[in-house]
Amino acid sequence: MMKNGIPRLAACLLLINLATKAQVRVPSAAEGIRVTSAGRQFTFAPAFRVLYNGSDPGMALKPAGIKRVEYNVLTWKVADSSRADFKQKKIQASMAGDGFDDRILRTKSEWRTANIFNAGESEILRASAIRTKRDTVFFSFPDTALSAYLLTSAKPYPVLHFTYKPARNGYYSIGYVGAPALSAADAKEIWQPLIWQERRIPDAAYLTPAFMAPLPTTMVNTGRHTIGVLAAPEHLPFQPLPMLPNSQFGIALLNDQGMLQPQVYAPIPGGYGSQMKKGDRFDFSVQLVAEAKDITHTYQFIAEKVFGFKDYRRNDIASLNTVLDNMTAYAMTQYAWFVDSLKGFAYSTDVPGAVKNVSSLNPLELSIVRDDSVMFEKRAYPLTEFMLSREKFLFSLDSLQKIQSPSRRLKGPVAPLSELAALYNVFGKSNPFYLRLMEKEYKVARVRNLDVKEDGASWINAMHLYKATGEGHYLSTAISNANTYLRDRVAQPQAAFDDLFAGSFFFWPAFTNRWIELSQLYELTGDTAYLNAAVQGARHYTMFTWMSPGIPDSAITVNKGGKAPMYWYLRSKGHAQMYYPEEKAPAWRLSETGLTPESSGTSTGHRGIFMTNFAPWMLRIGYYAKDTFLMNVAKAATIGRYRNFPGYHINTERTTAYEQEDFPLHAHKAQSVNSFHYNHILPMASMLIDYLVTDAFVRSKGQISFPAEYIEGYAYLQNKMYGSAPGYFYDEKDVQLWMPARLLTSTSRELNYIAGRKGNRLFLAFTNQSKETVRSRIRLNASLVATAARSKVVSLNGAEAGKINNGEFDCSVAPGGIAVFVVENAVPVVKFQDKLLARSADAGNDYAMIAAGNAKAMLFRLGAYGRRLFLFLEDDDNRWRKVQLHYTDGAGKETRLKDDTYPFEFTVPLQDAGAVQCWLSLEKRDGTIVTSEKITLGK
Repeated sequence: MMKNGIPRLAACLLLINLATKAQVRVPSAAEGIRVTSAGRQFTFAPAFRVLYNGSDPGMALKPAGIKRVEYNVLTWKVADSSRADFKQKKIQASMAGDGFDDRILRTKSEWRTANIFNAGESEILRASAIRTKRDTVFFSFPDTALSAYLLTSAKPYPVLHFTYKPARNGYYSIGYVGAPALSAADAKEIWQPLIWQERRIPDAAYLTPAFMAPLPTTMVNTGRHTIGVLAAPEHLPFQPLPMLPNSQFGIALLNDQGMLQPQVYAPIPGGYGSQMKKGDRFDFSVQLVAEAKDITHTYQFIAEKVFGFKDYRRNDIASLNTVLDNMTAYAMTQYAWFVDSLKGFAYSTDVPGAVKNVSSLNPLELSIVRDDSVMFEKRAYPLTEFMLSREKFLFSLDSLQKIQSPSRRLKGPVAPLSELAALYNVFGKSNPFYLRLMEKEYKVARVRNLDVKEDGASWINAMHLYKATGEGHYLSTAISNANTYLRDRVAQPQAAFDDLFAGSFFFWPAFTNRWIELSQLYELTGDTAYLNAAVQGARHYTMFTWMSPGIPDSAITVNKGGKAPMYWYLRSKGHAQMYYPEEKAPAWRLSETGLTPESSGTSTGHRGIFMTNFAPWMLRIGYYAKDTFLMNVAKAATIGRYRNFPGYHINTERTTAYEQEDFPLHAHKAQSVNSFHYNHILPMASMLIDYLVTDAFVRSKGQISFPAEYIEGYAYLQNKMYGSAPGYFYDEKDVQLWMPARLLTSTSRELNYIAGRKGNRLFLAFTNQSKETVRSRIRLNASLVATAARSKVVSLNGAEAGKINNGEFDCSVAPGGIAVFVVENAVPVVKFQDKLLARSADAGNDYAMIAAGNAKAMLFRLGAYGRRLFLFLEDDDNRWRKVQLHYTDGAGKETRLKDDTYPFEFTVPLQDAGAVQCWLSLEKRDGTIVTSEKITLGK
């Protein structure tokens, strides 16, 4: 007879009750290993599949061809065409650049299978006899090459260990195939890393290799219980860095009957350790998982109890404030490769000659919070013009360039509606053209990044229109449509990759609900339905973060021979080897635990990326929901990882190279440890500000808080933007966030801080990232804060502080705690912030169009800092050879500016508050001159 897809076993009945500390009884009847979880029994039969190949089966990752998803799966050669069930996906020219591996994507087509049970000659072996000795049950099989035993007292799960001794030479894989099997109809939720989540069931019996498994198991949830088979931690060592060549096993979910059955295969056919000789011995262990929890809480339990995940990081090498100072300074150097003429960061890692930006709000935030006019002039303002004029984030003058689908057109705004709303709000709603553009974008769909079309009339955009306008109908629309989203998307586990709201299934936010935006709607409305949905999405997002391998309590030797690891992709591009001293570093500092791979399509090469913009959101949502797992993941993603911009990812070997302060201070071709996407520098700096402010919010239990705008960007580059409006420090309201570079120094690296100002008072909140009490001396920068003999430090939360003397004072911060002070009679030296944030009284028309050249003109009102005219042509150099702008100031004086290279655009600083009149002279390719009509702005 069949039971759970496995024939009944004439062996034993073994009851293991996890809910009562693994009580065991062994009667004589034979039906398998029965694991009891919260009153329900699950049968794990002692059954194995042995796969054999006489020659190398040619294991290789190949593009899967899953509709709407880019993902690489393991495949094997087959000699029989009837078993060649894998059709290799044809890859377009646009899929190229960093992270895309031609060794995977563009190899020749062969007869191959992606179904693990077709990966060799297959034989099922079932136990025929047992014997017990204390807490161990021994299984015997008809084929004496296989033996196994079950350790019933193991915690937290019983351990099934097997040994295989081949009788002939060849390539072997032994799969444990005795777990309970459920039909798709009986499963409420499943998980197979990296992309099969909720009820998105794999269309084949794919084998996920160990190095692509954040936890080494697949799981099925019955509604109340989750079952799985977990590869024992010792088979996923910390060193060397997990990669395909050293992966000792793979995990699968579908069996050969199409049932959902967690399985582990070791070794991988054709992989590490698969080639065996007659008489060799192969040993492997799995753990039998049955939990009365949903899948995300089972994921958490395994991460914590089996792999030791916890609040494990601390600053150690630098405070986040030091990192922020270093990173923003780096962003202004030649090494950050900003191309002034194109108003963007070079994107030559992927697309030669192109530039790419994420958002103008990142440098604008840095300009405001850090009181930095140079950041505004050199980065924030140019990026604002870019975001208003360009069609896509990726801009290339090369019309033949296909990689990642760039655009050369000035058909903006590329800025999402939320960014337009933020710009409108930051400048005191004194630039009505932002509102005009918002309303236009709300009515259309647009492609901004890659080939992903975004619908303008979403509940998210309605929410941001409400924040900008205060008009109630937008909020009503946002709530109504968000409630529909809760019903249709959040409450219904996704069964396919067809969530239209997700866009392209490539970056991880597409695979979960819109938990970041749902958390914002919760903050706006206080409706806990949105918070609960955000928690659900955030917890599912944690399942893309690495929780294995476990971190040893030891030091690891890195940079052997003085050489830093060399990323194979950059080697192929001719980059030079980097050198850093050989050293020993604690394993925890080198760990990827808490990071995610880059995306579904590049997860094979970009193991752990440092762009963890999800972390502040997860920290905040974890606080709201009292979910410490979310909070610990957030900290693991951010703290103690680098001193400066660390490049993009961990990829080949463990190293301390990206920890070094000078790591990014090299020319592009001299970078070889990991790839540099220069457009990531400013979003990462915003992420650090977001984390610092959020950490203070959380540790103060909401008593330190600042209002924020939303940086939407694209992919996973979302963060809150601070600084444009004052907040509060405990009972003190209208405190302006103010954190200029090198504001203060601390004798302890474990203290992060945020700072604010109000009148002649400086507000400081220090957060201790370690588990020990920190006593530190704080020294204020005298060039930024003037103190006097009557200055004093007052605690706002009972923390200890000494007297201030010459700008210095001592303080104490509890383990994992916060200390909050106000320095009285301290005068902040404010240079730029007040000017930009001043509300402009200027009025009048600020937007116009000129038909000739299809030109658009905008008048920027930048508080008390000034006004600027920006004009750009949508027409390109296929129509016009050169363009001349004529404009007159309030006194009637005419000025001319010429642009004879595309893109045709003009920036004019305006000295007075009067109206400005302008028009264009355009020269066609044949030399004909066309003069446009005149327009007037500012009246």
